[in-house]
Amino acid sequence: MRALTHCTIYTGKAILTHHAVLIDNEIIKDVVPQDLVPADVPTTDLQGHDLTAGFVDLQLYGGKTGFFVRDLSEESLTDMVETHRQDGTVAIVPTLYSTSLQRILKAIEVTKAYIASGKTGVLGLHIEGPFINFVKRGAHSAKEVRVPTQREIQQIINKSEGLLTVMTIAPEIWPEELLQLIQNSSIILSLGHTNATYQQAKSYFANGIHLATHLYNAMRPFESREPGVVTAIWDSPTANASIIVDGYHCDFATVRIAKQLMGERLLLISDATLAKIEPMRFVFEDFTANYDGQRLLNDTSLLAGSAITLLDAVRNCIQHVGIPKDEVFRMASTYPAQHIGVSDRYGKIKAGHSANLVVLDEGQKVVNQVKNGKFIA
Repeated sequence: MRALTHCTIYTGKAILTHHAVLIDNEIIKDVVPQDLVPADVPTTDLQGHDLTAGFVDLQLYGGKTGFFVRDLSEESLTDMVETHRQDGTVAIVPTLYSTSLQRILKAIEVTKAYIASGKTGVLGLHIEGPFINFVKRGAHSAKEVRVPTQREIQQIINKSEGLLTVMTIAPEIWPEELLQLIQNSSIILSLGHTNATYQQAKSYFANGIHLATHLYNAMRPFESREPGVVTAIWDSPTANASIIVDGYHCDFATVRIAKQLMGERLLLISDATLAKIEPMRFVFEDFTANYDGQRLLNDTSLLAGSAITLLDAVRNCIQHVGIPKDEVFRMASTYPAQHIGVSDRYGKIKAGHSANLVVLDEGQKVVNQVKNGKFIA
């Protein structure tokens, strides 16, 4: 056992000072007042820095070199895990953009194999499209975006059994019987890349869909006569939404407004196509992404994902949006873990949770990390 001392602990519920975190192997044993740490327990002095649960990213496509929908390999997943781990993301849900059924099924197979091998850091798979609205496809392939078929959906359901799976869909383009089929499965549905009306979106949220993909982007916006999907998300108490806070996908003011309206229902994602990269051009099939050092644009000047990590989004929320630090940490760890059902292991500094923690300085720079109970930085 080891005690982490002399730090400000952001537990996911409270902010504690003069306390210590006790770690036993890979698990958090307890959080206790510092003067109650047993004398025979070795201690690590964190020198007054912040200690938070590691971040959980529900939507990202690649790491520094790996791009999962292209590679469909465990090596690609390893690159994603290691790249984002450098910035405090301890668990990811690798994401596919709109692609063929063959690639979707292969991605499920590879993700299952990665997890079964005992490797850590990957929680499941996010299938973003291809069953989305063509007019709201954004940078998604015009060749791949389509209305689902019974054969495709049944195969995805069968193949993904036993794997935590999220699927972003535009339900307004789905045949009713297929929407019922997917809702009766274990797949977590997220409303996104959708041109649904306000009333349609409200109905979907009232009838079992409780998540929305990247608020504001690729969805019918707010208008005075047609409030759109954006307002339906704000206006539905059971609707939670991810948001990309890179300064390009949405203005910081709109993040602040959404936070005021949604509170704990808003969570952070990176939406990283690639991360920790130099300016470059990326091409795979008909997907293009040109990185100028700040943002990724495809050849028609549409945003093609981001090049940030969750830590960049955390900094932006604290420094530019003005959200209190403890709440931002929850947006990057506690809330994502809750919304995909892994809050018994991730998202909090609490007895029984995995010891995957991040030590940050006052400017939210990573000072040190605890991976499965051991320091890695």
